[in-house]
Amino acid sequence: MPDLHLREALPDDWPILWHWLHAEPDPEWKRWDAPYFHGQTGGLSYADFAEQEAGRAPHPHRRIVALDGACIGQVTRWEEAPAGGGWWELGIVLYDPAHWGGGLGGEALRRWTADTFAQTAAHVLTLTTWGGNVRMIRAAGRAGYEECARIPQARLWQGKRWDSVKLARLRADPQPEAGA
Repeated sequence: MPDLHLREALPDDWPILWHWLHAEPDPEWKRWDAPYFHGQTGGLSYADFAEQEAGRAPHPHRRIVALDGACIGQVTRWEEAPAGGGWWELGIVLYDPAHWGGGLGGEALRRWTADTFAQTAAHVLTLTTWGGNVRMIRAAGRAGYEECARIPQARLWQGKRWDSVKLARLRADPQPEAGA
């Protein structure tokens, strides 16, 4: 496994984040990361983006996925209401398709899951995707998640109906080994 880490965002990451979030007009990652929610990108200059990032306090629930030190994606988490109930939702995105299909996303999710259980009082972690994102469903399975809900035809994308898929992992579940 290459040198993969989850870390705070650094100013050196801003050009990469800006490129994938604002400069690229139709990035491939948006076709897989809940594509029915995304509009067109663009409109935010790098200077405005950098100013926005510079003013942002470190966020304990967002990390950069770094491969050999370089930003390739992000992981996020948020607590589902009510606060203190022990339910957290996770998100993960690797921006460049060149990094897909080699186990990096699954490994980042496995680490983010372990970090979330270590850093919060989470009892259950969930992540939500759609039926067309088979790679995400497989990666979640390798990270110890099991499908717990499937809402039939809940998402409309490119003229076709897709299921919404929720996967869950309990704190008590065994942690999969790296690279599993």
